[in-house]
Amino acid sequence: MISEIDRYASLASPIHRWDPRFRLVSIFTLIFSVVLLYNLQLVVIGMISAIILVCISKIPFSFVLSRMKLVFIFVLPFFIIIPFTLTDTGLEIAHLGMVTVSYRGIESVEFAAMIVLKALTAVMLIFPMIGTSRMDITIKALEGLHLPNKLVQMFAFTYRYIFVLDDEFMRTDRALTSRGFKKRGDLYTLTTMSKAIAMLFVKSYERADRVFYAMRSKGYAGTVATLHEFHAGRQDWVNAAFVVGFALLLQVAATSDTFSATGGF
Repeated sequence: MISEIDRYASLASPIHRWDPRFRLVSIFTLIFSVVLLYNLQLVVIGMISAIILVCISKIPFSFVLSRMKLVFIFVLPFFIIIPFTLTDTGLEIAHLGMVTVSYRGIESVEFAAMIVLKALTAVMLIFPMIGTSRMDITIKALEGLHLPNKLVQMFAFTYRYIFVLDDEFMRTDRALTSRGFKKRGDLYTLTTMSKAIAMLFVKSYERADRVFYAMRSKGYAGTVATLHEFHAGRQDWVNAAFVVGFALLLQVAATSDTFSATGGF
């Protein structure tokens, strides 16, 4: 997902034209708001808003779904784990063989569904947040938001060299395959792959040392240099106000729902 997240950064949409600084802050606020929700209906509304933002960004929905498969596989076990972690079964509704259906069990399934939907919504919102600008522009926007410089540089170098390390590992894997190595579930395979990964770390350290001196010789001053300049307009403020206002509205609705459930004061 990381290597292709900005594949559609060249598209033309309202979100692509949105100032990256405002877009990052606004959509991150929405992600944070959805994650804090504990009401399934509000979480569903948050997910619908994420789908709408993806559609507005014109990023193909098939592309988003294909990158979310691993996330779905990771969170799907919550449907199995959470019901068995509850010791109090609550009021029983029916017996289906060895399975007992209770109100507490239904609540646990709803809680598991809420966790899954929140995770999928948060990941889905990352695409219109980051995938609508080139990664170098996004990193410059983070710098413009006055994030710690070392953190911004860490993002920049991670994105720049993660592909180099992936290519290095693929070359190592091809070299092992050309020498007759086959991956099996035995100790020899584990030992060989461990050595290959260790060599990757050694090569990474040596490359980092060379890059450090090369950048110093070229006068690198620790800032992201791009030709793109940010110019915030009225529409950027309107978009930010709408998205942040919607995120706050979800929290207000969640608070009022909790207040009503407890019967007020």
